[in-house]
Order: sequence, then C-alpha cells, then structure tokens
Amino acid sequence: MNHDSPLTSVVNQSIDVSSESSLSKQDLDKLINQNSENFVSHEQEILSLTALPEHACKYCGVSNPRCVVRCDICKKWFCNGKSGTTSHIISHMVLSRHHEVSLHSDSDLGETELECYSCGNKDPFMLGFVSAKTDTIVVILCRIPCSQAKDSDWNTANWQPLVEERCFLDWIADYPTPLDMANARAISPLDISKLERQWRSDETATLEDIKDLIDATAQYDKQLTESQGLNYISVSWSMSPHNYHLAKFSLSSYDSSNLKIAVGDEIILHYDGIKEEKWQGSGYVIKLPATYSEGFTLELQPSSVKPPTEHNVGFRAEIVWKGISFQRMQAALTTFAEKKSISKDLYDILLGHKEEQPEFTAKLPEAISVPNFTQLNPSQVNAVKSVLQQRLSLIQGPPGTGKTVTSATIVYHLAKSKKKKVLVTASSNIAVDHLASKLEDIGLKVVRVTARSRENVESAIDHLSLSSLVSNTNNPVLKKLLKKKDELGSLSKKDMNIYISQTKKAEAEILAEAHVVCCTCSGAGDKRLANIKFPYVLIDESTQPSEPESLIPIVKGAKQVILVGDHQQLGPVILHNGAAKAGLRQSLFERLIKLGHIPIRLEVQYRMHPSLSEFPSNMFYDGSLQNGVSHEQRLIRRSSFPWPAPGIPLLFWSSYGTEEISISGTSFLNRSEAMNCEKIISRLLSEGIKPHQIGVITPYQGQRDYIVQYLLMNGAHPDREIYQDVEVASVDAFQGREKDFIIFSCTRSNHTNTIGFLKDARRLNVAITRAKYGLFVLGNIKTLQKDPLWNRLLVHFRDKGALVEGRLDSFQLYTASLESARFKSTAENNGLNQGDNKGDLNSNGFSNPKFTAEDLSSTSFSSLHPFRANVDTDSRFASNPSIPSMSPFLNQPQWTNPSTFQLNEQIRPSTPDGPPVDLRFIQGLNLDEPISELTSRFNNL
Repeated sequence: MNHDSPLTSVVNQSIDVSSESSLSKQDLDKLINQNSENFVSHEQEILSLTALPEHACKYCGVSNPRCVVRCDICKKWFCNGKSGTTSHIISHMVLSRHHEVSLHSDSDLGETELECYSCGNKDPFMLGFVSAKTDTIVVILCRIPCSQAKDSDWNTANWQPLVEERCFLDWIADYPTPLDMANARAISPLDISKLERQWRSDETATLEDIKDLIDATAQYDKQLTESQGLNYISVSWSMSPHNYHLAKFSLSSYDSSNLKIAVGDEIILHYDGIKEEKWQGSGYVIKLPATYSEGFTLELQPSSVKPPTEHNVGFRAEIVWKGISFQRMQAALTTFAEKKSISKDLYDILLGHKEEQPEFTAKLPEAISVPNFTQLNPSQVNAVKSVLQQRLSLIQGPPGTGKTVTSATIVYHLAKSKKKKVLVTASSNIAVDHLASKLEDIGLKVVRVTARSRENVESAIDHLSLSSLVSNTNNPVLKKLLKKKDELGSLSKKDMNIYISQTKKAEAEILAEAHVVCCTCSGAGDKRLANIKFPYVLIDESTQPSEPESLIPIVKGAKQVILVGDHQQLGPVILHNGAAKAGLRQSLFERLIKLGHIPIRLEVQYRMHPSLSEFPSNMFYDGSLQNGVSHEQRLIRRSSFPWPAPGIPLLFWSSYGTEEISISGTSFLNRSEAMNCEKIISRLLSEGIKPHQIGVITPYQGQRDYIVQYLLMNGAHPDREIYQDVEVASVDAFQGREKDFIIFSCTRSNHTNTIGFLKDARRLNVAITRAKYGLFVLGNIKTLQKDPLWNRLLVHFRDKGALVEGRLDSFQLYTASLESARFKSTAENNGLNQGDNKGDLNSNGFSNPKFTAEDLSSTSFSSLHPFRANVDTDSRFASNPSIPSMSPFLNQPQWTNPSTFQLNEQIRPSTPDGPPVDLRFIQGLNLDEPISELTSRFNNL
C-alpha cells in the first residue's frame, strides 16, 4: 500500500514522511527553498509546540484534525504518523490495550466512533469494511462474526481491515504531511514504550483523587438518608425472645416506595406527647416489609426510660446515617498506599505495573472435585487449577454456571493445603450467606461475621454467626452473664465490662480456630478482624462492589486473590452521579480486565432450558455457553400452557397500553402489562405451579406496586392470598437468584420510543437469565424495536416463533416487519439521558450508572456494547465523482452513522416532516428526567 500523501509534491521528495517520526528543520528549509511557491501560503500554519491544542498527538504533537484519532478509553489523541514501522495511534492501542477510538469533528468523516455496524464491536483490530451491492456506500463490520454472515445487502466476501501495515487506512485518518511534522517532537519506539509505562503507573494521580470520590458519595448518601424522616406513623408493640421491645410500623405504598431502609439500619423513634410524655429511643431494623406487607420491625435498644407502649399513634421516625462503610473504604485506600498491606507481586499486578504475573508455583491436589460434593465439569476444573497457581485470578461466571460450587471448591483446597485462613467476601449479605452455607456443606469450619446491628436478624446460617458461636461457648462466666442479660434486658456497669472482655476473648478464640471467615466486603474492616491476617482472599459477585470497597478485604494481608463475578451483569450502584462518572462505578474486576487480565470463563450452565440460554449465550458470551441440562430436564409435563412454539418455553407478548406516571411522580406503571401478568400467573397456578416458583421482574417501582395491588384485587384464582407468595421485585433484587418461571414486565410504552434504562444490556442480561423452565416478556414491540439491543432480542423471539400479540388462549404471531433500530447521536448516548434510570427500584429515585462499552473490557466481542444493528439507509446516498474509486470500494466516504457512511452528505437525525433537530432538546423533555427537588439540587452540583 502506498502511504504517500497525494496533497503536495513534497511527498515525492527524498524524505519518506510515512515511515519517519520526525522531520528536521534543515530538511524542511531545504524543501521550502525547493518548493517556495507551494509553501508560501502554508508557512503560517506551522504551530509552535508551546501552544498545542488539546487534540494534538500525545507522542509527537501533530494536531492536524484529519490525521489524529482519539483513544476513547484514556481520552488521549494520537496521530496516524509513524515512528519506525508503526503509527502512533496503533502503538498506543497495542501498548495500552485500549481498543476503542473515535475521529475528530473536523476530520473528513466527522466526530465518529469506529464500531461494527451490526454488533457494535469497537475493537479497531477486529473492524473492516465492505461495500453495498446496490448502492455507493460502504459499511464497517467486525471480522467475526458479522463479516461471516450471509447478507443480501453487503459484499461481505470482500471485507477488508481498517488497519493495514500498522496504521489506519488513509480515508479513516490521513498521514501527516511534512508541514504537519515540521515542529513535531522526534520520538522513537523506545521512547513511546517508556511513556506508556509511565502512564500505566499514572504518576499524575494521587490517593486523594479516589478519596474525594468516596467523600462525595458519602456526603450524598448522608443527605439522602437524613432526608427520609417519617411523620405521623402508627406503631404496634411486642417483645422479642431476648426481652427487647419491638416496634412495628406500616407505611403506605407511596411512602415505602421512596424509603430506602436496610436491615441493620438505625432508626430513632420519637413520641411527641404532651409535656412529660415526650419520649425517644433508638433501635435497629430487624425485618423489612414482605412483598404484600408494608411493616418494618424495629428492635429497640435497652434504655432506662420505658417506651410508651400504651400509645400507638403520634410517632415519627428519624433514620440515622452511618458512614462506617465509607470510613472503611478510606482506611483501605490509606493502608493499600503503604504497599506492605499485601504481597509486592500482588501490589504491582493490581496497579498494572506488571503486564504478566510472576511465576507462582503451587502443588495441585490429585483430585480437584471435593469428596461427597458436587462434581465439577471441565471448565470448572480448569478454573480451579488455574486459580491455585496464580497470585491474581478472575473467574467469569455467566448465569447458572456454578460460580458458588467453583468458589467453594477453591476455598476448600486453599484451606486444606495452605493451612491458613481464607477470607471469603461479597458485597451483599445474601451472597455471603449462600457461600457460607456451601462451605459448611463441604466440611470446613466456617465463621460468619456480621455487623452487630444484624446479629438478631434471622438467617438460615445463624448457627455459623460469630455472635451465635459466642453464645454457645463453654466459657462459664460468659454463659452466666448472657443468661442474666437475657433475663433482665441489661447488665450493671461492672457486669457489662466483664461481659465485653469475655466476649472479645471468646470471639478471638473462635476466629483463631476457623478455616474460613465469611463477611461482606465492608465487614472485612470490622474491628474484630483487625489483628488477623488473611493471605487468601476470595471475593464473590466481585463486579458489584466499587473498587475501594473491594480493597477492604484485600488489604488484610492478601498474597493470593480470587475475584469471581460477571461483568456482563450488574455493576456497582453509585448514587452520586459525579463520582460515578469520575470512575467510582467501575469495579476492580472490570479494571483488571482493561489491564489485560483475561478472566477464566465457566461455560456450562445448569439453570435454563436450552431455548432460554441461546440468546444470552450468543449476545453476551460469544456463544460459548453449553447446556448442562436437557430439554427433557426442563420440561413440566403436566403443564398445558399455550406456548406459541411447542417445546420452546419462550414468549414475548406484545401489548399496546400506554405507560402512566406512578403515584410517586417519579416512576412508571403499565396497566395493560399488569393485566397480562395476572393472566399468566393465574394460568400457571391453575396448572399446579406453586406461587413460590414464579417471579415477576420489573425495572420500575411504580409497576411493581401496581402489579402487587392488581394481583390481590383482580387475581382469577379462588384463593387471592396465594398471590402473596409470588415475588415481584427489581432486576437488582433478582441478581444471583433464580425461579422456575420469570415474567419480565418492560413497562415502557410510548410514541417517542423512550425506554429509559431498558437500554442497559447488563440489566437485560440479568432479567432474562433468571428462569429455569419458562420466560415471559411483556412489552410494546413498537416502542422497543428502535433500540438496537431490543431489536436483536425481538428478532430472536420472532425467529423462534415466540413473538405474539392477542389473547392468552389465542395468540397470534406478530407478522408485521420489525423496524430497523436507529443509532442515537453521540450526545444522546453520552450522559444527556442519565435521567432514564429514574424509577428503578434500586436507584432511590436518582440516576444510576449507565452501561457503556467503555465500562467493559475490549478483550472479547461479547464484552463490548451490544448490537447497534440495522441503521436505515435512504435515497440521499449519492456518488461523488471527485473522489477516486478504490474498486470495488469507495475511497473517501462520509458518515451517516458511526458504522454506515455515504459519500457527500452527512446525515443528522431529523423529524419526519422537518429539518434536523437538536436531540439534546428532545432528551430534556422525557419523563425519565429526575424531578424531585433533592435530585435537582444534586444534578446542579
């Protein structure tokens, strides 16, 4: 390929600009003297290095917009000129492993992301272009799988890569001219390598940068918590088995939907009586409302003042904010900075100082599977073997692939062979309890450490909790004091001092004898674990805690760390939008993938009917998921449900009822979908399916509340109370869980095709992978089909014969053609629609982090932003005779969309009857924008 620029005759001189990284002043003067007439008008264009624009190449300083490309990961610009044999942008991509780029707004193609037109793959090394068979346009497709597909519109057989001879094709990014190189810095490949290493260590970043993000999040969380005071509540009184007063209060669905309280939260209860009757007491939440019960149960702390149990009305509640978790994150960051908190090798790996892990020898056990426990499949065996021989390991566990069994096996071998303690953590108490139960099953001595505020919360593994083990200790002094405390409700000051001393002693003895300690990531910072070193740390669901939260268990002396998770499922929930955008929403698991650590993927799923696993496997996991269960094993023979495709328990039931704003004013409901949801549930119940086998998932709190109410009021089953055992919850609440049957209510249905955070691929992945025997999706095809991700899902349902409308007992296949999904503008995708997350059950009514391709690794097709799909082309494409052809392709196309381009007219979004419009203005009008005063104040920060 000829890399000489055709723009001036200078290229024909003796200096080969395409292969040299710099041009000396003497050479330039010589060329100017020889071609003075050609250069007179250009001398003023030579820029000084002291005044470089932001888009100048970070290596050499070239700033011609036609020649530079932006790395979308680190936001640095690099030119397409070469040092040695490789262009600067390609050098950066290789050395940094950053594989997402976009072009300058003043380039020939405009401000454009390079990505596959069909699937959204953004790795330039995977991208190429093909021409249309019937029009003068070309399209970008990835090498695999999209260019391999048979397509009647594109000449896929003539696919050509965008990167050739270690640089981008010149119609993507031009090659710098001698004028561009006149004042460029001379930089060698060795200098480039050194510079990239320096950037990896991030010399400009400080510890305070991350601490500031945690502080901002803490202050926002405090403001949010303290704003949740409740007035005029009614209280009913009872006594606990431990002789503590219990206060139970109920709220309306409106109040409870906006109230964010967790088990273990402290609440101060006030009674504003007349004169001397005023009272206040504090306690901890020990029970939350069930789906069909709005009662909170508060266990009051012992007090010398008796609560006014003779009164039931006139109370108010004040929620106490506790910043313990944030303090522990700050402490972990400070400890980590000391470098001695973990092994040096692990420290360097976590910071990206070492590209490859140092050698780590470990003797593997003869048998990988644990005796009398679940036998592992080959991918699980491979994961266990790899983990035992590496300082740092990442295990990606797609839905139903046995992450817990694999994790338990790893912990078993670490505990048995290393003879040292293993610390097992996760971000949620539910996940920790589940793993602790499995570890007990395989014969390990497990201690579950919980926050003291949760010690009286009922759990299936209460017998493993540190507080329970202390209560059952053989210490006679402690036993006597515990009995006295239970009988009297309190102890004297002298007895309390003895009790505290003996409790600490018993706790230390129990922890010393444990093989495994289980707690949340934040719980690893508990003072009771302060003097214990844990050389082996496993973090389950490791994509859910933020990176500082993950550091809390790691800085407990880790020498070997195992992260188990799935970056294709939900990530950290960071309520402070500024902190989220600044990087706090990225998990440690995701960042390590960006550094080049390839996770070990578990590949056999044991949850879903094979028909249910097909789409998520192909969409999110490169088609790698194998089925460990057969069609027969996931068939309920007594069921006669009218699945539209016999033998395929899959259904998308389209309804066209319009969405409505819920009672809170900040969420949505859809009555039509709620009615269809009831019909499905009632039909399943009539066929003998138990209510606890059915789960309803909806992203919107308003829809959740409405479905609950509708089932109780309109359920067709004779026993309406049976619906109380049907769980209706958010996507977040269902992560890591499963039901035999899942009904997913999309809720959004409008004429503007606004679907809010239904766009989030990770949420969709979680929602459609919870079902074992059957999946029902309720939504409006016309609203959803314009979104690329949903368009793909709808096509899948259609191809399976499961895309229907009409009545339950007389489904009609949806026969209308699906409209092509349209790619939205960069401005629209880059945060202007953050309010679309409004109404999610886990968002507290505020914007959650949005899924973008930048959040994920570029190491595989499936980890990039999912399908962009099928952007329409139209009659405005026209040839440009001034551009030389590159048979059979065209040489200088211009974009219509990030992956489809035309020859001479750049297309912008337009209204059906008018000129192009500003998408930001339309976006500002959608109902998903935050509307509460608190949110507005926060968004204006």
